[in-house]
Amino acid sequence: MKIYNEALDERIATFNTEPVDADEVRKWPMDGTVLVASSGNSVIGFVRAFSYSMRSCYSGIVEFSIYVSSQERGKGVGSRLMGDFLEILTSEGRWKVLSRVFPENLPSLSLLRKHGFREVGTYRNHATLHGIWRDVVIVERLLGKNSTA
Repeated sequence: MKIYNEALDERIATFNTEPVDADEVRKWPMDGTVLVASSGNSVIGFVRAFSYSMRSCYSGIVEFSIYVSSQERGKGVGSRLMGDFLEILTSEGRWKVLSRVFPENLPSLSLLRKHGFREVGTYRNHATLHGIWRDVVIVERLLGKNSTA
């Protein structure tokens, strides 16, 4: 929760504006893979997948969010999480993973490029954050046999 709430304060990783607590996190849909990075007894990062659509034709596509503690950024935590995450999704038979990223979130965009994501386009004025319209960059990566198509 602390890591996610840090992202709220930074205003470059989520449109949510209200801090979350344990009760709120328990309400999040847990219908996909969740990986957690820890150091000692502290969570220092996490990545979670969630359904792209309820339609069966999209069952191999997942969306994801990744967050790393501000103190641990630039140390490879996100890269290790993403590498393991992509391996798991591939082993599950997923064929595509996607997300939306604020254009100014250059560290996230760099991480995703490093892991083979491509920028598909931009949703203009996707939503407001504190009364300001914000764009998001759409990213995707094909997985498994689909990645060579």
